[in-house]
Amino acid sequence: MRLLFFFLFLSTIAVSQKEKDSLLYKKQKDILIDLGVKAFYSKDTFILKKSTKQLFQFYRRHKDSTALAKYYHFKALYQKIIYANDSAFYYYHQSKKIYKNLKDSANVGARLLGISALQREVKDFLGSEISSIEALEYLEPIKSYSYLESVYNSLGLVSEELNQKEEAINYYNKAYEVSKLNKNPIKKEIGYLRVYNNLGLLYQREEKHKKAITYFQKGLDFDSVQEKRPLQYARLLENMTLCKFSLDKKGSPLKQYELVIRIRNKAKDLKGLSTVYTNVCRYYIETKQTKKAKTNAIKALNYAKKSHNNKRWLEALSLLSKLSKGKQAIKYLEEHIELNDSLVQKERRQKNQFAKIRYETTKKEEENSFLKIENDKKQTEIVRHKQQKVIGWLVAVAGFLSLGLSILFFVLRRRKLLYQAQLQKAQAREQERKQIAKSLHDEVAGDLRLLHRKLEKSQLFEEAQKLDAVKENVRQLSHQLSSVSFKKVGFKDQIINLISDYFELTFKITVKGLHEQDWSQVNSAIKRLLYLSIRESIQNSKKHAKATKFTIAFSIHKKNVFLDVTDNGIGFDTSVSKKGIGLHNLQERVEELNGTLSITSTVGAGTETHIQIPLNV
Repeated sequence: MRLLFFFLFLSTIAVSQKEKDSLLYKKQKDILIDLGVKAFYSKDTFILKKSTKQLFQFYRRHKDSTALAKYYHFKALYQKIIYANDSAFYYYHQSKKIYKNLKDSANVGARLLGISALQREVKDFLGSEISSIEALEYLEPIKSYSYLESVYNSLGLVSEELNQKEEAINYYNKAYEVSKLNKNPIKKEIGYLRVYNNLGLLYQREEKHKKAITYFQKGLDFDSVQEKRPLQYARLLENMTLCKFSLDKKGSPLKQYELVIRIRNKAKDLKGLSTVYTNVCRYYIETKQTKKAKTNAIKALNYAKKSHNNKRWLEALSLLSKLSKGKQAIKYLEEHIELNDSLVQKERRQKNQFAKIRYETTKKEEENSFLKIENDKKQTEIVRHKQQKVIGWLVAVAGFLSLGLSILFFVLRRRKLLYQAQLQKAQAREQERKQIAKSLHDEVAGDLRLLHRKLEKSQLFEEAQKLDAVKENVRQLSHQLSSVSFKKVGFKDQIINLISDYFELTFKITVKGLHEQDWSQVNSAIKRLLYLSIRESIQNSKKHAKATKFTIAFSIHKKNVFLDVTDNGIGFDTSVSKKGIGLHNLQERVEELNGTLSITSTVGAGTETHIQIPLNV
């Protein structure tokens, strides 16, 4: 025995240690993922590569599929930083495939969102739209509001590119509505800012600058947005400044543009810097300051090259070709044409590469599905052989089970017969009580009435009065013994009539659950018991307990009917007080139907009576 306890103790320690190791691994993995995400946003390729490598080691050591899925995700993020979109697309698909097998809808939707962004970047707008809609299929059922906001904004941007302005506005409005539901205040605010900026840009492109300004201003009006969200603030400020200058050429936007430049320099936002310097250049062109315009165009070109902002790169070369003269202008123009051609070819090549990866991934999934079906067939065959071997045992077990069911049926049948016998016994006693009540009412009470009249005629009024009291007691006893029938008047109406008989302003009765039950399915003997129990309890509460409130509660649950009656009377000490004749009779009636009766009371705190009767056995 001691040896057994020793081994149990060792196994408990082993399990406990395993749980601790599991928690430690999860914590390490979460920290590693957090480091990797931060490294991506800060463009720290060293930390990102290190986190990616460590995740793969985690996968090999623990066979953790989530670690492998995140490894592919980080590989995709690294490829995005170095502008290898085709590789990023491939790794996003690998990560998505694993999360799909894990049934992790949130991460499947997130990877599809990343794929959609890559497709939009290479102007594969139709592919981007398909990926975004597929993401919705995974994210909407789980109500992942942060990702849903990004997907709807992405669909809005794609719709704009496809010249579907109304569709774009609808998607932006959906993004706004989804942001409202986000319980994370930071992500909710970022969602709002993104929607306001996108709607503002849509109207800005349509040269509806006044309407665009209203949206940009909504974003800028957020509390401490410059301190909390500097990049979003810079984007909104720059776009609003451009709109205001478009409306009023006399004003100078330089002060606002300089603030945007300071914010983006601090954040090392090279892509954003290429945009703001392009806008500064256009301002100087508008004000005929060619030299300053050219200086800012060169800055825009340098930042566009560093950030691979192809749109601003082409725009800067176009501006410089117009701002320069002679050979220099021709050089910029030739560079613009060459870059444009190479980008078109690159976009076409990447579109094809994306389509190839998607095709190969789909084909692989179909092959895996086919292999799974074949494997399932083999497994079915193996199971069939095993079933044939086990069938003999099943027959034997079925025999024993049949025997057990027969015994169980016999026991249940016997219990049911006993229960029915109890009901018949209760009905017989009820008939006996009814007969006694009839005799008391018709014979004894009649004789007493005759004697009462003779006493009055003999002017023995005092004796007549006493005899009248005896007659009244006999009459009450007759009513108490008399049975109640539910054939002509239903149970519900009988209870309502009973309540009406006793209800007074100084004695209020409330009933619960009477109308919620189907009393037609309840045996008459049970209903009679419930009726008499309520009547006895009301009489006791009113006469002895001096109660002013009385509550009746019915319920039927798990083949039992429950009656709970409570009052706010003076109560009594159940350990001292003995049951009266009425309660004693009630106890007998309950036990006749295999029920239970319990009474709880405290002096000064009222009385509660609980009755439970089985519907059948």
